[in-house]
Amino acid sequence: MAPVAMRLAAQSLSDAQPVPFWLEDPGKPGALPALTGTERCDLLVVGGGYSGLWTALLAKERDPSRDVVLIEGREVGWAASGRNGGFCAASLTHGLGNGLARWPRELAKLERMGEANLDAIEAAVARYSLDCDFERSGEIDVATEPYQLDELHELYEEADGLGLAGGLELLDRDALRAEVDSPTFLGGLWDRRGVAMLHPAKLAWGLKRACRELGVRIFENTPALDLLPAGGGMAVRTPYGRVAARRVALGTNVFPSLVKRVRHYTVPVYDYALMTEPLSAEQLAAVGWKNRQGLGDSANQFHYFRITADHRILWGGYDAVYRFGGKVAAEMDHRPETYLKLAQHFFTCFPQLEGLRFSHAWGGAIDTCSRFSAFFGTAHQGKVAYAAGYTGLGVGATRFGADVMLDLLSGERTERTELDMVRSKPLPFPPEPIAWAGIGLTKWSLARADENGGRRNLWLKTMDKLGLGFDS
Repeated sequence: MAPVAMRLAAQSLSDAQPVPFWLEDPGKPGALPALTGTERCDLLVVGGGYSGLWTALLAKERDPSRDVVLIEGREVGWAASGRNGGFCAASLTHGLGNGLARWPRELAKLERMGEANLDAIEAAVARYSLDCDFERSGEIDVATEPYQLDELHELYEEADGLGLAGGLELLDRDALRAEVDSPTFLGGLWDRRGVAMLHPAKLAWGLKRACRELGVRIFENTPALDLLPAGGGMAVRTPYGRVAARRVALGTNVFPSLVKRVRHYTVPVYDYALMTEPLSAEQLAAVGWKNRQGLGDSANQFHYFRITADHRILWGGYDAVYRFGGKVAAEMDHRPETYLKLAQHFFTCFPQLEGLRFSHAWGGAIDTCSRFSAFFGTAHQGKVAYAAGYTGLGVGATRFGADVMLDLLSGERTERTELDMVRSKPLPFPPEPIAWAGIGLTKWSLARADENGGRRNLWLKTMDKLGLGFDS
């Protein structure tokens, strides 16, 4: 980074608050009391992020008489569900390319189910009056290098050959820059209906309210300490009490699963984001962005960016940081060297916004797995279900995962439970220090590929053949 560019990037961060922008919203609800004593219920949901909230809501929609309790270790939406970029995608497979690579025979079905899932989220936003700035404006995958443009054209052709290109539109350089103007953009692929933009924390808080209105009992600041059989059901111990339940759904995602054998399927990856101050009318005119799509570049080390309801720009991604041992720790939530890098990249993308300042800078942990998309299962003779491994694309897919968990707990065979995606598991990550060394080598190789026209070295080609990867 040139000294002048570094200085300007640093200056843009001088007033940035080290807290997630979304969680500072004045509409944030107060915390509910912690659980004390013993509670009994039909279904216990562990985790107050999207995964747990959708599970509790859908459980009550399926059977209003079912007694549902949800416990959350901190406050609803405080972790990944309140820190993400607000991209709510229809894709259940972490994008069309990953789906083609892993489940080509059932991809058409997965795409149809993903579209229905996003439609159902949009319907729930309306039905429960979820004030979360929901805008189904789509997402553009952006090429900033010639090889990325070739890859986007190849992806479109593959999708078209499978009859899956109906909502996709290839954009050349001029068409893309007419949508959002950056001198770095060479072209893009616009998914017009498959992604919605929203305020992530407001979605979590709205789901919390909707759950309570349906009769779900929610206890915050109530971490689950252990899980064990109890009579004909299960019990979860908490700091001040205990919950006995006929069935348990685990939506803990990046945090260590109460089912220990599941833990080696995920690792925590730290992702970081910046939020600008609101753009002036002149600054908005300089970038365009009238259609308010989400954007992401097509590099291995990619950025994601979007515009908010109050005309700020969120800019995140690029660094995906894994800590030796896979620990989730508060001190990893901030990384000034990444903030500085992101700020410099922002002004490379949007030089016309020089002088704009960032108001917030934050990070958080994502549960990534080796196939980049969620996996599912049961434990304790079908009394416990889990879903995890969303790898940064869980804003929409967690609702689908909630339906899968409820299907599994009911013992039903459904179209969802018969999917290869649901019936299979990703390859597990190896123990330390092999995991740390392998992830480090993968990150280095991905950076080299970005610098060398997308050419993947022998390590990445081997990982591809094994079905292993590392992403955020």
